[in-house]
Amino acid sequence: MAANQQTQSTRALDGVKILAFEQVLSGPFATCLLADMGAEVIKVERPGVGDVIRGWDSVVRGLSSGYVWLNRNKRSLTLDVKQEKGKAILQELAKRSDVFFENYAPGVAGRLGLGYEKLSELNPRLIYCSLSGYGQNGPYRDVKAYDLLIQGEGGIIATTGYPDKPARAGLAIVDIAAGMYSAVGILLALYQREKTGRGQFIDVSMLDSIVSWLGYFPHHYWHAGEEPARVGMRHHYVTPYGPYLAGDGEYVNLAVASASDWEIFCRKVIEKPELLDDPRFATVEGRRKNRAVLEELIENIFLGRDHNHWLAQLKKAELPYGEVRGIAQVLAHPQVAARRLIREADSPVGKVPVIANALKMSDSEARYERIPGLGEDSETILKELGYDANTITQLRCDKVI
Repeated sequence: MAANQQTQSTRALDGVKILAFEQVLSGPFATCLLADMGAEVIKVERPGVGDVIRGWDSVVRGLSSGYVWLNRNKRSLTLDVKQEKGKAILQELAKRSDVFFENYAPGVAGRLGLGYEKLSELNPRLIYCSLSGYGQNGPYRDVKAYDLLIQGEGGIIATTGYPDKPARAGLAIVDIAAGMYSAVGILLALYQREKTGRGQFIDVSMLDSIVSWLGYFPHHYWHAGEEPARVGMRHHYVTPYGPYLAGDGEYVNLAVASASDWEIFCRKVIEKPELLDDPRFATVEGRRKNRAVLEELIENIFLGRDHNHWLAQLKKAELPYGEVRGIAQVLAHPQVAARRLIREADSPVGKVPVIANALKMSDSEARYERIPGLGEDSETILKELGYDANTITQLRCDKVI
């Protein structure tokens, strides 16, 4: 037994219990990060239906790709929280939990008797995290929110795409940003609780999260009255920067971000040292101001040779560079293999591949155990709460679980 214990990994969040009243993407992303690192996450789902994302597709041998992505290492408890018996079960679990997480619209949890005030009375050490579209206060508090809509409200669509047409970011970056802030907030609150002994309320907003990602754009507006133009695959303020099409139809990605990089690029990569004498391109701001002329020159130069030539030139010059890969190429990337970014997790349809947690900690290895079937842990969880077999059977008959 002792030898077996020595082989088991100790994880950063072993012993932390999270009760997740969650759905779809932003919330499950947050709790998945924490479950990977050892937290016990009980995911509450609707009986017979489950998290709505379970029905988005069936591409993973009958399972939803979104559910597989976001719900490994969790336990699935089906519960009708609109029934008093269901609410009582959730309140009892909250008494035994370190964290209660919910990402429903503001007020929903409270109306169900699962708000912060109620649950913190039952468990003063409870950390309660609410993730919503616009936050718990303000004029937009009750406005419905989806990633796409917040990309528009938060300035992402206006700054993404080409001059004649805006675009959304291809990934659900708002959901992911809000999920990451939620995970960070929960970890900070756990750390603070070690010093104070008290839980607290965490209010995470999708809009807040993505506005905090706007970076230098607000500063250009505040100090220069400038709305950022859409620049396609280029950088808003630095050029040359971005993918350039080579003569064989493949893109080459590069970044020229300093005065020394510009000199190396002109002399050693494109072999046009005369550009260094052009006053229009002498500074970062000058190159930006004369972007149209400079970009046309560089684009024409890159079209003159194939992408392997340019990759070799950039490598020899020791400038930052890369390829533009499709998903198949990314999954076959040698660095992805070296970093063991593709793992396997068990599921109701057997072992399935999953993308690994990006955190790599010397003393806390992420786990990749199981993606739960709908409600597969309900009976076990209820037994842990002290419910006997007859009571559990009755709860099933009453459609509480």
